[in-house]
Amino acid sequence: MSKEFKKEINMENKEEMETFLRDHFRYYIANNWNRLSSYANNMKIYNFGLSSEIENKLYDMLETDEFNDRLSNLIWDFALNNDYKWQSGWNGRSGGYLVLYAGGRKELDYKSRCTNCGQLNYGSVAETGNRKCGHCGGETQVDLTSPIYHPYLSWGSIDQDADFEDWDMDELKERVQLVTDFDQLCDDIVAEAVYLAENYDLSDETYYVPHTRKVLTERPA
Repeated sequence: MSKEFKKEINMENKEEMETFLRDHFRYYIANNWNRLSSYANNMKIYNFGLSSEIENKLYDMLETDEFNDRLSNLIWDFALNNDYKWQSGWNGRSGGYLVLYAGGRKELDYKSRCTNCGQLNYGSVAETGNRKCGHCGGETQVDLTSPIYHPYLSWGSIDQDADFEDWDMDELKERVQLVTDFDQLCDDIVAEAVYLAENYDLSDETYYVPHTRKVLTERPA
């Protein structure tokens, strides 16, 4: 049984909610010199309470893109479910801490996209009539059907100096729900990692990267 981060909190008990938020593990938002912190969890593999066999396999799996992509998908789902107002990310010298961040998303000014190469353009086909892509030259530029957004982080501390005794019940409930959702994310990451370790094996794959070089070719007679 691995360590579980999420705790059941009585949402009708103000003192219990205050204690939960006040005592929750915290870590630095960015660098330790600025002393700004937020809610966090220690996600280092040795902290999960797993067998040595699974631990060793997880250390090896950290070297694969597939493993990291599967865990990143959970992190992006958390941001999406919170409309990017709340996000999470890795911090620490070896990236061993998952930290809760405040943030948002900004609408970008792109109006069209090339269906051939994917190049984005600030001009609208409907307004200019120009379908030619400036990147690949194809007549394949089409207007976007929905805006494109770019997520961002605010890099500010979260509840670092909060006096929870001054918060009303609704404020406390909202924050406790957010932090327990974050803790659930950490549990989901551990569960996904363990699942991969138990159901997948590591193997070596040889791949070749194509290179272009100048060669002599004889002209046809």
